[in-house]
Amino acid sequence: MQRRPLGRSGIEIVPLMFGGNVFGWSVDEKTSFALLDAFVAHGFNAIDTADTYSRWVAGHKGGESETIIGNWLKSHGNRAQVVIATKVGADMGEGRTIRKDYVLRAAEACLKRLQIDCIDLLQTHYDDAVTPPEETLAAYAQLIAQGKVRAIGASNYSPARLAAALETSRRLDLPRYESLQPQYNLYDRADFETNFADLCRREGLGVITYYSLAAGFLTGKYRTPADAEQSKTRGARVKRYLDARGNRILRALDAVAARHEATPAQVSLAWLMAQPAVTAPIAGATGLKQLDDIMRAPFLKLQPEDMAALGEASAPS
Repeated sequence: MQRRPLGRSGIEIVPLMFGGNVFGWSVDEKTSFALLDAFVAHGFNAIDTADTYSRWVAGHKGGESETIIGNWLKSHGNRAQVVIATKVGADMGEGRTIRKDYVLRAAEACLKRLQIDCIDLLQTHYDDAVTPPEETLAAYAQLIAQGKVRAIGASNYSPARLAAALETSRRLDLPRYESLQPQYNLYDRADFETNFADLCRREGLGVITYYSLAAGFLTGKYRTPADAEQSKTRGARVKRYLDARGNRILRALDAVAARHEATPAQVSLAWLMAQPAVTAPIAGATGLKQLDDIMRAPFLKLQPEDMAALGEASAPS
């Protein structure tokens, strides 16, 4: 499968990343191993996680996802086959912070849980808006110099703070963010397209999108409030998409999917893959059938009329 460069990092990934937030949350370790086995067996090579996954579950401390991925890597001896992306800076008991001392400690904890010597892509999960960019970037410079991190990325940044971080990297000759992980999908378009797309293209940043299927809404599974209420994990998040615009998007997805003998999920991911600024969408799965569905997306080639129909139906108000 063709791989795409992740910014200027030298890392190349197949244009679909496995979202590891499900590991230890909605799937146990045995199922997680089966999903990862199938993902890699089909030629995919990139896994995204974070230290805070899945701290939101009662009784969890965070690190559950990384621990499962680490156990999988150790049991399979396949570290060289996969690109591991994780994140630090979310609340792991000390609040959201990207101070230098915290980033260094958090990265060491990630390495220990993942049972690896080097993280391919270490991302700032949240900007704390207080720590100066040069302090955070100095921490990353130290980790890269020590061979513990290959490249760095950003997530949940404001456009101004991302631009400031990139300028700081140039000015002080510090490592720069090579990727951005934004919320972006057929429904949630306005923020990325208005505030980040041009910046990412101009700076040559890779873009790996989260919420790529809008919490499952873009799979077509949730079409009414009653559908949403059937899901304990996603129902509340899906309800906000159940409006007139959401219904237009689903109708367009259904029509394009029918033309290609595909599914709405495949079409939604293929639309993201076709966006000029996007390197790869991130998508998770809790079962092999669901995984098989999304793994077909990179092979779906949408035509100009498909892109036009989807773009018109999903145009932000």
